[in-house]
Amino acid sequence: MYWAKEIETISREKLEELQLKRLKDTLENATRCPYYRDLGLGDYRVETLSDIEKLPFTTKQDLRDAYPYGMVCVPQKRLVRLHASSGTTGTPTVVFHTMSDIDTWADLVARCLYMIGVRQEDVFQNMIGYGLFTGGLGLHYGAERIGCLTIPTGPGNTKRQLRFMREFDVSVVHVIPSYALHLADTVENLDIVPERDLPHFKRAILGAEPHSEETRRKVEEFFGIDAFNSYGLSEMNGPGVAFECQEKQGMHIWEDAYLVEIVDPDTLAPVKPGEIGELVMTTLTREGMPIIRYRTKDLTALIPGECACGRTHHRIKRISGRTDDMLIIKGVNIFPVQVEQAFMGMEGVGRNYQIILESRGHNDHMIVRVELDPDMFIDDFKKLEELRKRIIGSLRSELLITPEVNLCEPGSLPISEGKAVRVIDKRTI
Repeated sequence: MYWAKEIETISREKLEELQLKRLKDTLENATRCPYYRDLGLGDYRVETLSDIEKLPFTTKQDLRDAYPYGMVCVPQKRLVRLHASSGTTGTPTVVFHTMSDIDTWADLVARCLYMIGVRQEDVFQNMIGYGLFTGGLGLHYGAERIGCLTIPTGPGNTKRQLRFMREFDVSVVHVIPSYALHLADTVENLDIVPERDLPHFKRAILGAEPHSEETRRKVEEFFGIDAFNSYGLSEMNGPGVAFECQEKQGMHIWEDAYLVEIVDPDTLAPVKPGEIGELVMTTLTREGMPIIRYRTKDLTALIPGECACGRTHHRIKRISGRTDDMLIIKGVNIFPVQVEQAFMGMEGVGRNYQIILESRGHNDHMIVRVELDPDMFIDDFKKLEELRKRIIGSLRSELLITPEVNLCEPGSLPISEGKAVRVIDKRTI
């Protein structure tokens, strides 16, 4: 049941003692890097965990400004791995790891996988991208740490993915949620019956993009498996930061490795337990490139109370969006995942959708394109119109605006092998 029972079930008192010790060690180490040294981090005194609020925040722009080696705290010869963002908006953000960092990261991921029931006898197929992106290698090392036969297929080439799943008796996959839905479409098109043709397939790990509970349910029901939500970001290593246990009541965030805060994204003041805010994290075990009070821009909340699984580490809610992907339509704040959860569970709705934003006159206009379920009889115009009206009503209730809804034939919307491109903004500035 536990990969590391002593630390996973540690008392809150002892956990906070460990956090304070590791925080002090982390701050001392951080003063060795040019960025934090110039920031005057060594002038701050931390005697309690609440003293973390005295320290300055770190942002993605700070990481870019410190590019390439300004955040590194050890001699370059001790660094063994570099991961980086795509850098599509300019200078990429890079994160460096020592061998000790890689070992700690692999152990955190193994802890996550073991928690959901993954064992040495499992065959693990990793459909997430490798390379500079952390998703592939992060889960790969964790699965190997447990002892799984690990297949690094990476993303795309769906027919080959399914062939490997069938021929090597794959029992666990790591996949982006939108690609999991595409995989289901392909299975249907190829007349593959999951319970007959993929009998060993039992678990899926969904990560790398926000998704709704309705999407998870579609994946579970179609394949007849358990799907688990995971959370990670490159700045905090990558995957393995937080993970659902088998209770599926929020994601346990490993507090022996990360100090967690939830703040109001506007005032930066702490929010009350249970309130939605921006997740702020401090590394507690990374030696090559510790990061202090990193503003993730991800929106979530701490879940009060103890988990039935027996683990004492706090849980966070499913990521509801990011402060930087919020859409403002007619004065209303909207996150793409809200659109998804409004209709994804409806009968007749397929597995893909797209949001298009346009300017019409002086107003913004939202168009939601929704694929139909392949079993939906598309020539029954009365039923199609009833479905369209149900979707509009659900969206209006969820978003407080009334978007235009277009129903599309199954498979007609574009599929991305990486993170899904859900929003196309055509608005004029």
